[in-house]
Amino acid sequence: MKNNKSTMNRTIEDELENLAVLTVDPSLASHKAHFQYRYTKYLQQKQTIEKYEGSLEDFSQGYLKFGFNREGNKIVYREWAPAAKEAQLIGDFNAWNGLGHRMERDQFGVWTVYIPDKDGNPAIPHGSKVKFRMKVANGTWIDRIPAWIRYATVDPSNFGAAYDGVYWDPPPSKRYEFKYPRLPKPEAPRIYEAHVGMSGIEPRVTSYVEFAENVLPRIKANNYNTVQLMAVAEHSYYGSFGYHVTNIFAPSSRSGTPEDLKFLIDKAHSLGLRVLMDMVHSHASNNVTDGLNGYDIGQTAEESYFHTGERGYHKLWDSRLFNYGNWEVQRFLLSNLRWWLEEFQFDGFRFDGVTSMLYHHHGINVGFTGNYREYFGKATDVDSIVYLMLANSLIRNIYPDATVIAEDVSGMPTLGRPISEGGLGFDYRLAMAIPDKWIEYLKHKLDEQWSMKEIVLTLTNRRYTEKCVAYAESHDQSIVGDKTIAFSLMDKEMYSAMSCLQSPSPVVDRGIALHKMIHFITMALGGEGYLNFMGNEFGHPEWIDFPREGNGWSYEKCRRQWNLVDADHLRYKFMNNFDKAMNELDEKFHFLASSKQIVSSANEEEKVIVFERGDIVFVFNFHPESTYSGYKIGCDMPGKYRVALDSDALEFGGYGRT
Repeated sequence: MKNNKSTMNRTIEDELENLAVLTVDPSLASHKAHFQYRYTKYLQQKQTIEKYEGSLEDFSQGYLKFGFNREGNKIVYREWAPAAKEAQLIGDFNAWNGLGHRMERDQFGVWTVYIPDKDGNPAIPHGSKVKFRMKVANGTWIDRIPAWIRYATVDPSNFGAAYDGVYWDPPPSKRYEFKYPRLPKPEAPRIYEAHVGMSGIEPRVTSYVEFAENVLPRIKANNYNTVQLMAVAEHSYYGSFGYHVTNIFAPSSRSGTPEDLKFLIDKAHSLGLRVLMDMVHSHASNNVTDGLNGYDIGQTAEESYFHTGERGYHKLWDSRLFNYGNWEVQRFLLSNLRWWLEEFQFDGFRFDGVTSMLYHHHGINVGFTGNYREYFGKATDVDSIVYLMLANSLIRNIYPDATVIAEDVSGMPTLGRPISEGGLGFDYRLAMAIPDKWIEYLKHKLDEQWSMKEIVLTLTNRRYTEKCVAYAESHDQSIVGDKTIAFSLMDKEMYSAMSCLQSPSPVVDRGIALHKMIHFITMALGGEGYLNFMGNEFGHPEWIDFPREGNGWSYEKCRRQWNLVDADHLRYKFMNNFDKAMNELDEKFHFLASSKQIVSSANEEEKVIVFERGDIVFVFNFHPESTYSGYKIGCDMPGKYRVALDSDALEFGGYGRT
C-alpha cells in the first residue's frame, strides 16, 4: 500500500512539473506556480471526493439521495438546510399541514422524512404540489420550493403568483421512453441557437412539442447538426431569457412537462441533430419565495449555497453567486450536470457567464488586453476554476462524446485545453469579439470604410490549439435596444422593399449581399465551429422584446415570423437559401474542422479578402461598387478549381455574374 501511494505521489509530482499547457505555450512559464497551485487544488478535491463519496461519478448522483425518491414502499425526501431549526414537508397530500411530516436533521444539516405508501399507492400523488417548511433562528416558519425539485409550476390566472414545487413521478405508462440513440460527436458543430418559448409564429409561449414538430425540421433542412436550447431550467421571470434560474433541476413549465422536453430531444436525435443545453451555473436568481436564494437565511457561507456579503451578489445581474468551494454546492451543481445528461439525454452544454466565474471581479469594468497577469493572479477565483475542472472531468467520464462550450469574453488561456494538461477542459469557447466587431462596423462605419485587414485580424485572433465557435450574431444582438445584422443593414426598408415582385432598392440589395458575406466569412474564417440564432439565418426583422410592464406584457416581439421566409414572393428566402448552402458546403468539404487556414490577401483598395480553409479557396469582395473580371489569386495547390458556392447566384438573390 505504501509503495502504491508513493508511486501515485511521484506521478502527481511529475504531472505538476511537466504540465503540457506550458509546453504548448512556453510564454506561460512565468505563471507555472499558478498552474501548479490550481491543478493541485483540483487533484486534492477530486481525491477527497473519492475518499468520502466513492468516486466523482457517485458524488454526482445527489439526485438519488436529495429531493424526492422512492425507497421500497415509501417516498423519502431530503433537503440540505443546516441553518434551519426545525423542518416539515407540506403539500396537497397533507392539506399543507406539516405536523404529521416533521423532518429529522443529521450532523451535516440534511433533513429527512419518510412517507409510507397508503393502500399500495404513493402517499404523495404524482403531480401534486409540495414545499419545504423550515423554522429559522427567530422562530418564524417559512415555506420554500425544494431545492432539488424536478418540476415547478405557477397558476397562470394569478398574476405575480409564486411558483409551487411539483412532485414528479409519473406512472410507467406516462413516462417518456427514448427511442433514438445519441449521435456521435461531429467534427465541427454547426449550432442553431434557439429559444423554445419564442419559437412560434403566434404571440404566445410555444411548447416543447410544437418546437419539436415545427422548428426542428427547419433546423435540419438548413443543414445544422446541433441545436442549442436556451432557457431550459425553470426561471420565474420570462424576460430573463432563462438566465435567472430559480429551479435548477426543473425544465421550464411554460413550454410543457419534463416528458415533453424528452420528446423534443428524442425527436432531434431522430433527425440527426444533437442538443446542447444553455447551462447557467455562474449565478442564480435572487428570488426568495421560489428560488434557491430562499434557503439563505443569514447563515455562514459554509452552510449556504452562496457566498455571504458582497461576494455573494452580482451587482450588474442582480443575482446570487455560488460558493463553489462548498462541498454540498459542488454535489448540487455536479449532480445537476449529470441529471440533464442522463435523464434528458442532452449531448452537452454551453456554460453561460464563465467570465464571471473565473474572476473575483466577475469581469465588471475590466478590460482584458491579453496580458497574462490579468488571468493568473489574485483576481482569479481558483475555487470556481476547480469546480469547472471537476465539471468537465465528470462530463467526459459519463459521456465522452459530450460537447462543452464556454462563454468567456476574457480570453483566458488554457480554457480550451484538456484537464490532464493543466487546462480547464472545454471543447470550445465562443468567439465573442467577432460579433462586437460587426456591431462596431455596422453602427459607426459605412461599408466602404471597413478595413479588410482588421476584419481578418478579428476573425483569426484566437489561441493556437484552443478551438472557437464563431458567430456573427446571437441572441445578444437581437434583444430590445439593439438590432440584428439584417435590421442594421436594411432597417425600415425591410417593411416595404422585400418583395420579389419589384426591383430591390439599393439598400435592400446591398443589405442582403452583406448579410450573406458577413455570416459566411465569419463561419469560414472565425473558428472551428459556427453558431446562428433562430431566425437570423433569413434576416428576421426587428428585435426581441419579452412581455414586460414597459410593453404592456405583449408577446408581439417575442416570436419568430416564419411566414416571412416561407413566402416565395419575399426576399427573406434568399438569405435562408444561402444559410442552407453554407452549412451544406461544410458538410461536404469539412472546412470548419480543417487546421489549414492561409490568408493570402486582404486588399484595402479593392476590398477583397482571399484565404484557404481546408480544400477550399474563399474570395470575398466587399467593395460597394466594383466587380472584378479575371481576378488573379494565389493558391497553395496547383490544379483546376471550380465554383463550390457563389453568394451572387440567382437562388441567393444575386445576379449570377460568377
